[in-house]
Amino acid sequence: MSVRNAVFAVPGDPETRTGGYIYDARVLAALRAQGRDVTALRLPDGFPLPDAGSMKKAGEMLRALGPDRPVIIDGLALGAIDPGAVADLRAPLVGLVHHPLALETGLSAAQAERLARTEAANLARAAHVIVPSPHTGDVLARDYGVPRDRITVARPGIDRPDQSPRPATPPLILTVGSLAPRKGHDVLLQALVTLKDLDWRAVIVGRAHDPAEGDALRALSDRLGLAERVRFAGELDQTALDALYRQASLFALATRYEGYGMVFAEALVNGLPIVSCRAGAVPGTVPPDAGTLVPPDDPAAFAAALRALLEDMDLRATRAAAAARCGAELPTWEDTAALFGAVIDGL
Repeated sequence: MSVRNAVFAVPGDPETRTGGYIYDARVLAALRAQGRDVTALRLPDGFPLPDAGSMKKAGEMLRALGPDRPVIIDGLALGAIDPGAVADLRAPLVGLVHHPLALETGLSAAQAERLARTEAANLARAAHVIVPSPHTGDVLARDYGVPRDRITVARPGIDRPDQSPRPATPPLILTVGSLAPRKGHDVLLQALVTLKDLDWRAVIVGRAHDPAEGDALRALSDRLGLAERVRFAGELDQTALDALYRQASLFALATRYEGYGMVFAEALVNGLPIVSCRAGAVPGTVPPDAGTLVPPDDPAAFAAALRALLEDMDLRATRAAAAARCGAELPTWEDTAALFGAVIDGL
């Protein structure tokens, strides 16, 4: 079987440091390292809710592609783009679905219904679909009618840390996730306010795509009297983020839904105990002996899980050791790209 080249279509700024964009960039680099000629196609900004101009431009860009190279379309665009443009594609289509767009928190009922309908139509035209977790594959098969033999699970790769942990004093609670409603930072803040009797500090790393959401979270932190103990670090480069992982004593993300959650893999490989929620793919990503999962939108339960780890150093050490063991078994980006390559070559 010959090695095939491809096009990788991603909307917006490819340098954006969120899980989905990092996944795309690392897979693209690893595919090229395999010796493939993979063209990066930057679709317009604005997805998954583009304006008419961006929608038209994206359709024109896809229609202009030749038939000789399969095109991988990131789900942020695939779930929202005009099905007519997808139907006009001359090249084989591979869909990359991080999680169905209709499951994003904060959408109106009409927006969610439209995205679900559009994504189902476009997935029906895909020759194959790649997902980051078995959970997302199950959702696509159950709710979107994608045949299971057209789904490949390609878990995100992970980079092994090259330095040893140096936990800070007092214990650092690290959260990494964009400042968006789905990530549940408001729940984390409501949990932290009940832990003021303990010694800790917290850092929330992530960019606010909607400035109003970032302002609302900072205002909530101020109202709860947490400004001196909780720092919003914004978007960080990998070097600065790696330094925080080394300094942290535990990782916390009160997410309302994840299609995988690459930050959990980063926490595991850095040997951090995890507190999160039983939502989406999280139970299949965070091993039971490495983390505590509570119901979404339950600040009291989230606070109890954090308190247990902050007060019990032996429990924290046991969970940390389990996290490190699990992290050592995670795939590399070369492993992830090999699955993409097998899909492309097998079309």
